[in-house]
Amino acid sequence: MAYIVYFNIVKAKTIVNSPYNERQDAFANRVVRGSITDRDGNVLAQTDVLDDGTEARTYPYGAAFAHVVGYSNETGKSGLESVENFELLTSNAFFVEKITNSFKGEKNIGDTVVTTLDADLQQAAYDALGSNKGAVVIMEADTGKILSMVSSPTYDPNTVESEWEYLNTEGNGSPLLNRATQGSYAPGSTFKIVTTLEFMRENENYEDYSYDCTGEITAENTTIPCFDGTVHGWEDLRSSFANSCNSSFANIGLSLDKTSYRKTAEDLLFNKSLPSVLDYSKGSFAVTEDTSGSEMMMTAMGQGKTLVSPYHMALITQAIANGGTLMEPYLVDKVTNYTGSEIRKNVPKSYKKLMSSSEASKLKEYMEAVVQEGTGSLFNGGSYTVAGKTGTAEYSMTDGEKMHSWFVGFTNVENPELVISVIIEGYDGNDGAKAVPIAKQILDSYYYQ
Repeated sequence: MAYIVYFNIVKAKTIVNSPYNERQDAFANRVVRGSITDRDGNVLAQTDVLDDGTEARTYPYGAAFAHVVGYSNETGKSGLESVENFELLTSNAFFVEKITNSFKGEKNIGDTVVTTLDADLQQAAYDALGSNKGAVVIMEADTGKILSMVSSPTYDPNTVESEWEYLNTEGNGSPLLNRATQGSYAPGSTFKIVTTLEFMRENENYEDYSYDCTGEITAENTTIPCFDGTVHGWEDLRSSFANSCNSSFANIGLSLDKTSYRKTAEDLLFNKSLPSVLDYSKGSFAVTEDTSGSEMMMTAMGQGKTLVSPYHMALITQAIANGGTLMEPYLVDKVTNYTGSEIRKNVPKSYKKLMSSSEASKLKEYMEAVVQEGTGSLFNGGSYTVAGKTGTAEYSMTDGEKMHSWFVGFTNVENPELVISVIIEGYDGNDGAKAVPIAKQILDSYYYQ
């Protein structure tokens, strides 16, 4: 009896959500699949019942929410359509109504999943990305609520079944891949956040650090230039961070204890599982005791073998904005029956302390300097304040050397509100979109609407 209770109650959601479970069909025969909405009630997914009784799953916003909301059709399920399958195929309609429907041979209406997503912010991020390959993640700094998650290229969930073969064709840009959570990228200079934290932990007098940047550094038979060969001159740790000085950070990398560096990276969830309901790629940090000096130089400035997703960088940034504590990210605010009566509600909760409050405060100060006097100056002077870190990550392509463009940061620095992580693939250093102006376009739409 105990096993039966466990199977039918404790494991019921996991079993029903499994794409291999035939019991899904039985649920669907009794329940019209419920709707998915944004936090303001805007419908993101719904089931239309046609005059002949057939059902069609429709997505009013089309491609804008494709990766986070997902799809549900004969080919399978993805995104929240998969994660929340149990709730969507469960009906908490009023008892009398369910009895009446049973006698009439009619289906009950499934529950509604109310997400944390903001349709206006999602549309703004989708529009800002445009035809660029990349991703955007936006969260609330103090709660962990995910307000926006966009990946490009994308697809239309209304037509995914008919376009299935094309969407899975090699070489078309992988539109089904959620780059926000599943993309693995070199972090570029955004990783200087991690390197700076490690240097602070190893050096009590870290504010006394100084370095004379001549535009490049040569050590271990490796020469590392600053971006565009810029000569930064004398710098302390703050200005090295604000100017994103590669030479200075390569110099710092040579001084770091490898075991301690790895521990700090793993404190920030590299090589670790992430709190996420959606499929994701783990961040990778490869430094060991055998790592060469040249590789330490590359790692310290965000190149080398380190890989991370935009979602992971958003989590690190959120912890900094929140005084060192990572709030558990979530996408579902509540589940209601179709009339709006609340069935269950999620509340913010702490996931893990990633760093001390003093460490977070100092990193926040340095990230603010990036905007006030460094590479993120495009945000300076607006009606809302921003702290952040820019980054470029070089990678090789058949048509030459190109870069990914990064920006991570948060708004209203004194009382952080929004956390944002943006990556743009394939920036060539001169032409094409950059992460900072795209992030600004998104945030401007939020604060100046």
